[in-house]
This record gives sequence, structure tokens and C-alpha cells, in this order.
Amino acid sequence: MTISAELLDWLRLTLTPGVGPAAARALLAAFGSPDAVLNAGAPLLRQRVARKVADAVVAGPPKDVVEIACRWADAPGNHILTLGDTAYPRPLLETADPPVLLYAKGRLELLDNNALAVVGSRNATPQGMATARNFSRSLGDAGLTIVSGLALGIDTAAHEGGLLSRSSTIAVTGTGLDTVYPSRNRELAHRIAADGLLLSEFPLGTGVAAWNFPRRNRLISGLARGVLVVEAAVRSGSLTTARFAAEQGREVFAIPGSIHSPVSRGCHALIRQGAKLVESAEDVLEELRMQWTPVMPVPVDESAADDPILHQLGHDPCTLDELARRTGMAADVLSARLLELELAGAVATLPGNRVQRMP
Repeated sequence: MTISAELLDWLRLTLTPGVGPAAARALLAAFGSPDAVLNAGAPLLRQRVARKVADAVVAGPPKDVVEIACRWADAPGNHILTLGDTAYPRPLLETADPPVLLYAKGRLELLDNNALAVVGSRNATPQGMATARNFSRSLGDAGLTIVSGLALGIDTAAHEGGLLSRSSTIAVTGTGLDTVYPSRNRELAHRIAADGLLLSEFPLGTGVAAWNFPRRNRLISGLARGVLVVEAAVRSGSLTTARFAAEQGREVFAIPGSIHSPVSRGCHALIRQGAKLVESAEDVLEELRMQWTPVMPVPVDESAADDPILHQLGHDPCTLDELARRTGMAADVLSARLLELELAGAVATLPGNRVQRMP
């Protein structure tokens, strides 16, 4: 993109140390444009913001910081959106504190789509990962772009499912877009940049900081029509995202799980507080008043689905010793059959010599 004088003014205002988002919005509301703010002078600025902030605006940002942002924006596929741009996502304009600038990399048109946030535990179970991936793919095929936070666990599975669908995925990061966090998701981030969209309100060079992630979470919910929580502990960032969603007037959905699983307790708490209990993608679409378009089912290995081991296993994680007692099988026979079931995608092995049935 060609860097306009207007965008340069937006960058100078927002990249000035000491001028936070709230102060920038207050100044823009008072003076009308970044150019007017930058040329107002300290006496007028001090009537609107604290002296320290006004003096920072007059001093301006380091020159190299603005130059770095301009070079980044000139690269193919990179975009910087301002509050005044027509491409700025309308759902965020409905929130209490929309970012003054958004840094985007990838398919900008995805911001025009209906979207659903899918979030959950970083320490997800294999079943939770499969559920998030399958729901995201089905809901993406039904027309919802999947929004999540690029974290490990449920976020990763949600993005993977979204990339497999016709509506793709948006990853909202808690760092600048020149940093991938967590580093284990670097390859996933590259795939999203190519086929989806990476989005951040944080300037380039912003590294990992704990307080950035709640700000990221409010964008995840703000971009979407609703938030679906797949697995979450009682104290987790996913529940923070759900709280933001409720405050923003978005729908909150939760998938129930085992009463014995710590990562189900957050979902159960949300349901008790009024979140919609979800058992299928159709449940979400009906609540959002969207048309369900069936997709061709994936062929199922019927021999695996009817296996007596699966009936004895149930849907909660189980130790191999307990499963041997339930089935009456010898340990070597049971282990061989479980390996076959795992290769068929019917079960997953867990730490602690446990096994779990997959959906």
C-alpha cells in the first residue's frame, strides 16, 4: 500500500509513547483528526488531556518507529486500518473501546463476514481439540468466519477447522504482527496469513506481556456475533472472552463436558450463568438465525464405532487398568485393539496411562 500523509498522522499519534488508546480517542473526538491533534499545540491539548500526554504529543514518536510501520505496511498483504477507514470492521465500532489502529495481514475481506469466536483451554483434551476443529469447520462451511486467539489448544484447533472451511479464520494476536506467539504456532500463523487473516491492535515490536491478552480477548469477542467456549477451567482467559461478549451484547455458547474434567467446569459455570448449551453446530446457527447447509459426512469406520471396547470406555478418560477390568480382556489383547482404534481415530491416548474416546 502507498503510505498517505493521513496515515502518517495516524501513526505519529498512536505510536507516540505515553499516548494510550483512550487518550488518542479523546483527542480525536475533541479535534476531529490526527492532523488537527498534532498541530493543536500544547496549551489546547492540555485542556483535553493530562499535561504529560499533551507534552508527549508535541514531542512526537521516535522517527524510526514510524518508518518501521510504513515499511511493514508497504509489504504485500499487509494493511493498517484506522478508525476512519471504510474497511475498519463495523462490529468493533459498536464496542466501548475500538482500537484506533488495526494491523492486518492476509485477506482483509474476511472482516466483512459474519463471524463466530471459538475459544477454550490451552491444556485441551484430544476430544476437546477434535470438537473445536469439527465445529469450526462445520460453522465455517455454514458461512461463519472463525475468530480465535492463536493460542495452543482449543484456539489452534479452531483455526485449523476454520482454514478447512469456505469462510476461513481470523487470528487476533496479543503481540505485534512481527512476532508469533506461541512460537510453536509459527507454521499455523503463516497458513493463516496466506489463507485467512492475522489481526492486532498492538504496534510492531510489541512482545509478549500478560496484560495484552485481556485486550486481545475483547477484540476476539467484539469481531464476532457470538463466542463458543469448548473447554475452559473456572479461571481462564476464555471466560474473560465470554464476559466481554456478554458486555458487548454478543451471544455466549458453551459445550458441556464430563463432570470429572477440570476443563469442563468453566463451560458448566457459563451454562449456569445463562450461556446457551450447545450439542451441535445447528444449535449455534439456529440461535444466530442462520441457514444450516448440510455438508457431506465423512465416512465412518462402522467396525470401530460398534466396538465393544468403546461401549465400555464411555466418554470420560479411563485408565488402561480400569478398562481391562470393565472388558475382562487380557492386557496385551486390549493394548493391541486400542492401537487399532487409535489409528482409526476412535480413541486417543492421554498422559498417565489413560485413554479417551474421540467424537
